[in-house]
Amino acid sequence: MLEYVTIGTDDLPAAMRFYTDILTPLGGKLLFEAPHMTFFAGSNGGMLALTIPYDKRQCSAGNGTMFGLRAPSTTLVDQVYATAIKNGGKDEGAPGYRTPEMYIAYFRDLSGNKLAVYHIPSVERFAEGAREVIRSMLEQGNTH
Repeated sequence: MLEYVTIGTDDLPAAMRFYTDILTPLGGKLLFEAPHMTFFAGSNGGMLALTIPYDKRQCSAGNGTMFGLRAPSTTLVDQVYATAIKNGGKDEGAPGYRTPEMYIAYFRDLSGNKLAVYHIPSVERFAEGAREVIRSMLEQGNTH
């Protein structure tokens, strides 16, 4: 469904180092570089691009925007999260189970963009567990 995402940065070399370190363990590889943009590709064909904003204005992180990076194991979630924090990322939620089937960690990159690295055994099992969590929250009056 989702084939690529573009993330703005004001410091392309720093962003490239940050994303190389977190994408490589997830199977990401540098696809190509241009003076204003860099593309990474995953083994599933999805791509992530880093770019200096076209309008030359300062980049900004979208409010409510988040990018998810799927990991094949909970161990790799922990590793990528630790690497992101070590390389200047900001913690937005330590690794842990948020639903019975989703192990996830949240962090912000060097430009303030929010990312999640997560492991789920399957989309179907995740949805099943998430529906149960939502049902329980609604029964308790929690809508957020």
